[in-house]
Amino acid sequence: MLRAKLIAISLFAVIALAACGSSEPTRFSIAADPGYASSLFRQNCAICHGPEGDGRTLDDGTIVPSLRVGEFKKKSEADVYNQISEGGNGMTPFRTQLSEREMRLLTELVHNKLRQ
Repeated sequence: MLRAKLIAISLFAVIALAACGSSEPTRFSIAADPGYASSLFRQNCAICHGPEGDGRTLDDGTIVPSLRVGEFKKKSEADVYNQISEGGNGMTPFRTQLSEREMRLLTELVHNKLRQ
């Protein structure tokens, strides 16, 4: 009787752990993150790149790239920082609008958290 209960409990635990484990990593959510870097993204980047950085097409037909997939994933951290700071390819430079610390925070967010 005790052995049967232990087996049942063990089996339940294995099933529960298997259901919790997933091979897919959890997608970082800018909207759900209360951090300052996410706040900066919402204030400065989401208008063009979308609320979660997935990219979008603007009203004038301009296609703004995703910061999560595609060619952007190949960019180094220095490339991401330079793009934020200097702009280019249709993007506004933020070097006069954001502090050095804010640009570094956005770089870390975009380079490390959005590309998971």
